[in-house]
Amino acid sequence: MPKTSAGILMFRRQKDQLQVLLVHPGGPFWKNKDAGAWTIPKGEVEGDEEPIETARREFEQETGVKPTGELIQLQPITQRGGKVVHAWAVQGDLDITAIKSNTFKMEWPPKSRKEVEFPEIDRAEFFDVATAVVKVNPAQTQLIHELCELFAK
Repeated sequence: MPKTSAGILMFRRQKDQLQVLLVHPGGPFWKNKDAGAWTIPKGEVEGDEEPIETARREFEQETGVKPTGELIQLQPITQRGGKVVHAWAVQGDLDITAIKSNTFKMEWPPKSRKEVEFPEIDRAEFFDVATAVVKVNPAQTQLIHELCELFAK
């Protein structure tokens, strides 16, 4: 059975331009990666937790901000490794300089027997749609395109 994640795609309008919030994974493996490395704030669905609750929890854990506003369900996507991602869009804004992410520990450097703590996300940014589709994990571009379609109607 494939892993399942859930997340929130926050969006805002700046000068009549749609922008989406993406986060960059923390830790040494992602440090020098940019295009295709960004993601929506998301995480794995735990046990019998409802995906929408996972999305809310993960957004708050990764950004330090509790999402408010109407959540608009988007179509689930499947990432290259087979992980299914459920997502909701929400209109909002936040101060990206005040992001406070939860952390994780891992052995670093490899085989050093030293456990180092890293932020789950090391930064967040609002991007215009054209830039976001370059920055985001390729499978998640579908979420951004769906959001654009919703606002084109």
